[in-house]
Amino acid sequence: MEELKFELKERIIDALHLIDMVPEDIEDDAPLFKEGLGLDSIDALELMLLMEKNYGIRLSSPQEGRQVFKSISTMAEYIQAHRTK
Repeated sequence: MEELKFELKERIIDALHLIDMVPEDIEDDAPLFKEGLGLDSIDALELMLLMEKNYGIRLSSPQEGRQVFKSISTMAEYIQAHRTK
């Protein structure tokens, strides 16, 4: 699970062009939206694409996305349970 979390952090930094950030800057349980990383709805679309492209996961609703994208930990748990790649 720790490897998946680190991989997710690297992919998020790359996908969202968070230039001055390294994976160690992102806490596993910190919120990704508002406080925490401060991501917005456009970033959520990028995260959805990241999950589909890299893990074969397509989220079915915005409500599901809100639950999955709470933190790196919640994303990793969801990916581990639902990945097809």
